[in-house]
Amino acid sequence: MKPEAAWGPRWANCVHPLSLQYMEIAVQKRSLVVLAADLPTTEELVDLIANVGEYVAVVKTHVDAVEGFSKEGWAKVVDEARKQGVLLFEDRKFADNGRVAQTQMGGLYNVRGWADVVTSHSVSGPDVVDGIAAAWEEVERVGGVLLLAQMSSRGNLLDEAYTKETLEIGSASPHVMGFIGNGSSSDDVSALRKMVGNGKMIWTPGVSLSAEEGVLGQRYGNPSDAIRAGSDAIIVGSGIHGSVSATEAAEEYAKASWEALMERK
Repeated sequence: MKPEAAWGPRWANCVHPLSLQYMEIAVQKRSLVVLAADLPTTEELVDLIANVGEYVAVVKTHVDAVEGFSKEGWAKVVDEARKQGVLLFEDRKFADNGRVAQTQMGGLYNVRGWADVVTSHSVSGPDVVDGIAAAWEEVERVGGVLLLAQMSSRGNLLDEAYTKETLEIGSASPHVMGFIGNGSSSDDVSALRKMVGNGKMIWTPGVSLSAEEGVLGQRYGNPSDAIRAGSDAIIVGSGIHGSVSATEAAEEYAKASWEALMERK
């Protein structure tokens, strides 16, 4: 299937290069799964990516949470991701001014050198996005920013006014490929899609095929419901790597996400 047939108006209107690349990978793998690879060591990360790469389109990381981090060890993670044909998504959630964000993209972890996608809050204003983009430009790479428009954690402070301001910042920036939405509520995703239109992506955490409340206030919704409501990617962590068979779980999530996309179009 061609991407334009699978994605319809989203393919025609989401012009950011990383949005298009993601949609192409999703069609190739018949999966809208973003693997939240929240494991403590690079060895575990490499093994996980190798085992589920066939069924995921993107691998989401928290590089600063890796125990015993080394540049050599992280290079193995990046190499395995490239081998599996997945995008690398560093969930950094930048939130400072543009100059600081630009600096944070470098440093020990050198996020600008390997991440294809990063997250950012909008609380500090639009300059944070420009700073992130400037860091990619320094190393002659193009990446995509996802702004947090909603969160799935209980009691978060991202109210309707904040969401609206975030959408205005994202809509005005060529560096923003889309927004993070609340996958635990299909109503929230649907409302966000109506505000966003078809020109930007919506990626959603807070989904699980076993939709129960998680630890520390995390809530979950059904991934198929999120896709049908307007999400373009489901972010799944322990539902995959915490399963008896991560490979089988990834395949199950891939199938559910793809079927929901086919129903949506």
